Amino acid sequence: MRYVSTRGGGKPQAFTEILLEGLAPDGGLYLPEEFPSFPDVAPLRSMNYRELAFAILSKFADDIPSADLKRLIDATYTKKIFGSEDVTPVKKLEDGVYLLGLSEGPSLAFKDIALQLLGNLFEYALGKRGQRINILGATSGDTGSSAEYALRGKENLQVFMLSPHGRMSAFQAAQMYSLQDANVHNIAIRGVFDDCQDIVKSISGDAAFKAKHRIGAVNSINWARIAAQVVYYFKAYFAVAEEDGDLVSFSVPSENFGNVYAGYVASRMGLPTGKLIVATNENDVLDEFFRTGRYRVRKASEVRATSSPSMDISKSSNFERYAYDLVGRDAETLRERWGRLEREGAADFPGKTRFVSGSSTHADRLATIRRVWKDYAVLIDPHTADGVKVGLEHREQGVPLVCMETAQPAKFAATIREAIGRDPPRPAGFENLESLPRRVTVMDADAGRVKAYIAERAQP
Repeated sequence: MRYVSTRGGGKPQAFTEILLEGLAPDGGLYLPEEFPSFPDVAPLRSMNYRELAFAILSKFADDIPSADLKRLIDATYTKKIFGSEDVTPVKKLEDGVYLLGLSEGPSLAFKDIALQLLGNLFEYALGKRGQRINILGATSGDTGSSAEYALRGKENLQVFMLSPHGRMSAFQAAQMYSLQDANVHNIAIRGVFDDCQDIVKSISGDAAFKAKHRIGAVNSINWARIAAQVVYYFKAYFAVAEEDGDLVSFSVPSENFGNVYAGYVASRMGLPTGKLIVATNENDVLDEFFRTGRYRVRKASEVRATSSPSMDISKSSNFERYAYDLVGRDAETLRERWGRLEREGAADFPGKTRFVSGSSTHADRLATIRRVWKDYAVLIDPHTADGVKVGLEHREQGVPLVCMETAQPAKFAATIREAIGRDPPRPAGFENLESLPRRVTVMDADAGRVKAYIAERAQP
């Protein structure tokens, strides 16, 4: 398996060569030269989560010895870390409608599924090479805590995580800022998530600085995260499809496009998917694209602060991977379109799409949370509510619908309280989270200042 950049630069590389890189040197995103496939998915049905993960990830990471990869997977997907042997349990809401539980990990968010593995892969690769690395990331809410919980205390790496100051829920901010591990550095940027993401891309695009300080990435621009998320689409499929070959649709709250893109990869690998449903909030860049074929980013001043804050994004960092397929994997065409997008703020990407979409408002979220609680005695968070609402709008008769859970409702207590008149229960260990001491540095949206901060604290 070899990986190429969406923008055509450099030579194809192996998995472990791109694992620590993040962005490609030409500013593009890595993805496989060709998607691996399963001509018949039936042999996968009887596998448990760890076995399924190995079967899938061994196709993407074939330069890691099988015994080592199996050991890393087995150490990651345990009952101790994820609460059950299922790892991602499926809950039936009603006939044909299911909820995929993805928030049983240490930070209570779906991103734990990939980031717990990524932390172990990083430690393995660095140990093999005798190297150190400085991880730079940006978060709109959940990536930060999931990455920090996965990487805290790991040898040979430092974590620098940018987040939008005052734009996350109180629980999300406390999860990150209360960590006291010496290798974790939180930087709160005065601005929106897109400002954080732009700084990460700017620094990652500075080849000299990146090389000098060995900058790596944990955001979903890192291919390993996408690969790890592909696994739970297969796991959910086998949990709800009565016969191999039956279609199953998936509804995914999405704005950065990594989670639902993993579903697209699963479909390219042979998983019999029906609709891939993209659910957005009021910041509906992706919904607008899938309705019109025009991808139009918003200015920072246009990004709305909503009650599903992890989706308050106007530049979907993984969209470039899908756009690469839309232009026939022609890197020159992709570069031209992306240049137009950066100059003019919009570009057309015509082509037959594998996705449908819809959006949700604050009132929709409250109504959906209230309805799911009343009808099924299941409490969901606001982002999951966006997915349920839009998913039900696109539901097809006779095709099971799996709605992807994104986080536990405890992370968004104010919205839950508004919806059902009571606070969500808190998992053990998080009772007094907001009152814990904090380690965080607040600064303006200035890549130069962030560089200086990293340079002072980076691993040599």
